[in-house]
Formats: sequence, structure tokens, C-alpha cells
Amino acid sequence: MDRDAVLAKVIEVVDDTLSLGSDVQLNEGTNLKELGADSFDLLELVTALEDEFSMTFADDAVASISTIGQVVDAIAGAR
Repeated sequence: MDRDAVLAKVIEVVDDTLSLGSDVQLNEGTNLKELGADSFDLLELVTALEDEFSMTFADDAVASISTIGQVVDAIAGAR
């Protein structure tokens, strides 16, 4: 799966998990906390992404993720 496909799937999972609605535009620079995600939301998002991509994020990677682009980078690094 190339980076664009991973990005599209991450955006889909973020939108579904955080129930953002169609008026919110997501891209690589979107900050997850600025979307109103709290620590529980982020945990739920990480779990959904791990399930979707059949992988596990390193604990230190999760702590440093703040944007959708960083999520994509972490997934690419785990593969």
C-alpha cells in the first residue's frame, strides 16, 4: 500500500472514530487534538488503526503523534 492509500485510509478511520462529519476537512497537517480528541479518543483511534493496518504502534511513537501525517509516518515505519 503506497503512502497516498495509507493516508486515505487513516483519514477515513480518523473521521469514523472521532465522528467528525462531512464539514471537517482532514489532511496530513490536521492536528488530532485540535479536532477535540481527548486521551480516550486517541486510544480508541490507535486501536482502530492497529486493527485496520494489522500492526502495533510503538509506545514512544504514540506519545509523539499529533498530526495525521505523523500517524501515516508511524504506520509506514511499523511495516
